[in-house]
Amino acid sequence: MEKQVLKSSEERTFQYQDSLPSLPVPPLDESLSKYLDAVKPFLNQEEYQRTEDIVKKFGNGIGKELHQKLLERAKTRRNWLEDWWLNVSYLDLRISTQIHCNMAGPGPYIEHCWPPKEGTQIERASVNIWHTLKYWDLLRTEKVAIERSGDAILDMHQFRMLFCTCRIPGVTRDSIGSYFKTETEGECPSHLIVLCRGRVFAFDAIYEGSMVTPAEISRQLTYIQKRCHSEPDGPGLAALTSNERTKWAELREYLIALDPKNLTLLEKIQSSLFAVCLDDSSPHATPEDYSEVTRLALTGDPTVRWGDKSYNSVFFSNGTCGSFSDHSPFDAMALITMLAVAEKKIIENEGKWKGSDKVRDMPWPEELVFTVDQKIINEIGRTKEMYYKKVSDLQLVNYAFTSFGKQLIRKKKLHPDTFVQLALQLAYYKCHGRPGCCYETAMTRRFYHGRTETIRSCTMEAVEWCKSMLDPSDSNYQRLQLMHKAFAKHNKMRKECENGKGFDRHLLGLLLIAQEQGLPVPELYMDNAFTTSGGGGNFVLSTSLTGYSRFNGSTLPMVPHGYGFFYAIRDDRIVATCSSWKSCPETDAEVLCRTVFQCFQDMLHLTVVAQL
Repeated sequence: MEKQVLKSSEERTFQYQDSLPSLPVPPLDESLSKYLDAVKPFLNQEEYQRTEDIVKKFGNGIGKELHQKLLERAKTRRNWLEDWWLNVSYLDLRISTQIHCNMAGPGPYIEHCWPPKEGTQIERASVNIWHTLKYWDLLRTEKVAIERSGDAILDMHQFRMLFCTCRIPGVTRDSIGSYFKTETEGECPSHLIVLCRGRVFAFDAIYEGSMVTPAEISRQLTYIQKRCHSEPDGPGLAALTSNERTKWAELREYLIALDPKNLTLLEKIQSSLFAVCLDDSSPHATPEDYSEVTRLALTGDPTVRWGDKSYNSVFFSNGTCGSFSDHSPFDAMALITMLAVAEKKIIENEGKWKGSDKVRDMPWPEELVFTVDQKIINEIGRTKEMYYKKVSDLQLVNYAFTSFGKQLIRKKKLHPDTFVQLALQLAYYKCHGRPGCCYETAMTRRFYHGRTETIRSCTMEAVEWCKSMLDPSDSNYQRLQLMHKAFAKHNKMRKECENGKGFDRHLLGLLLIAQEQGLPVPELYMDNAFTTSGGGGNFVLSTSLTGYSRFNGSTLPMVPHGYGFFYAIRDDRIVATCSSWKSCPETDAEVLCRTVFQCFQDMLHLTVVAQL
């Protein structure tokens, strides 16, 4: 144990980055046979035969050539996917990414030190911000613990993107501006931006060489709040970040042309540590029902969120809070790691600041006053209207299932994540009478700059088990056997994906090579089976485990007739967020979520009765 402690205290956060293995390219035949396996649940015999022929032809023909070219590409890059993934999944998108891609989650503090209470917004925000700044300091000095999976060291690159990072709109493709530096790399921006009632302010988190205290943060936020509550609202420029990307890029160019000072202000927002959002709403929240606070974190007032910032810390009027992030620079786990570290410190101090209340005579926050004209004012109005119209179509629930959690599931020798995924498959089958193609995020961070791979949870094994659960003539013993088979299959896929042996990213790479070479799109990608099984971003269920902590998150469904389903698995409960569009007559987030909870009970019951 001694050795362990010593080792970790000497490690620097980013010290192993250069020794991480490169992202592998899996063998073509393996990827193609996994793909065939994955499309089976969605095809009849005849369709499957046809797809099998297409895949065979691809593997022996154009696929082979593309695979060779991909191997060539991988020779010169430590991660052959990285820039492609960033562009195709995020930066090339032209829809409103704030609505369709951003992720958000509720703060779980209501469960311990901060129950909802009017009048606590500034005090809690100050403590929370201070702990976040402490984490930024740890990252600057490379004292954030390196994450591992078993013995494998995980890539820490995403942590650099938590602070001082912002997406910048472009006419055809966005870019990411990242201004973070570690201490050894040099100076790093140290100012925060605060959004309140359509206005934007900035103040520095460092004064005369030392970090501001919660008492000092409170002074700055109180000043901002008092001004905003006694003066007219600002223009709400932040709302423009919720626009379609090309539109926002053009408006941004227009703003800069209007007055060069506007560019300086935009750069100040882009380079800021993170955005603090003082939101006037008071969402209802209980430990069993976070629906409203999650919905408002994800789709609340667009004039007090800078949708392009990698991290917006949202504080509501009743002392509840949430986070809101642009998804392009990192995946949720980096943010959740940071939030969990801060939460632990907040609990240790019972949600209070126990240091000095002395406040230094520092400069007051500066207001970032943009030069705007009638055209910009009109565009802000139009953008807000479109935004509210779109998000009013959202149905979102965030409930806690409290009968049991990780402890009991592990006791049954079952993998908790697979347990939830199979319950979701069963619930979807019950609600819709057919298998639901499903995307589950697997982490590929054991490789250099690795991000994600797709676990396709809807397997033949899962479908066979679902059918058996709904077939009154099947015995519980049969059902249990089939359930164990489905578990084994899912666990095997997860392992493969984490080790760079998934097939979705590989198939994407082959398609992108074809496009780069100006070749026609291979038949494989035009085949109905490709889309029906979820390929090309058509997954009906878009899911992710947000870890085994108190933090959970959410994003919106990938397709109009789909669901977003995100969950955190705790020792004694499972907290799930389910979203769908009200305009789709066949989906209902509330019904699916409740059905999943019922399936948890059914699965546990099955492990008991089948043994009798």
